[in-house]
Amino acid sequence: MNAYLGLYTARLEMPWVSSLKEKRALVKPVVERLRSRYPVSAARLAGQDEHGWEVVGFSLLGYDGVWVETVLREAADFIAAQGEFRVVEERWSIEEVSLEDTLPQWGH
Repeated sequence: MNAYLGLYTARLEMPWVSSLKEKRALVKPVVERLRSRYPVSAARLAGQDEHGWEVVGFSLLGYDGVWVETVLREAADFIAAQGEFRVVEERWSIEEVSLEDTLPQWGH
């Protein structure tokens, strides 16, 4: 049995931000809305102590590779459409992973 693991990271830039509190007020609600709208695990990954940028990411595991890719693309579009920052770099990865050794052999 196989599954698909999708990973997405984005560098967000907002050079007009003058404080960490202001930046957090822009980024944190977007990550929270992303989690509530899409079945992804999302986090602020880097740049939390920087004023003008931050890296966010999310992941998704599923048995259907098309579904994983579709959800990742929709969630990435959601982030880009927020308009409170610029997405200046994105990275995608969808990997097929074997679950043969990790799942118990039920029924045997």
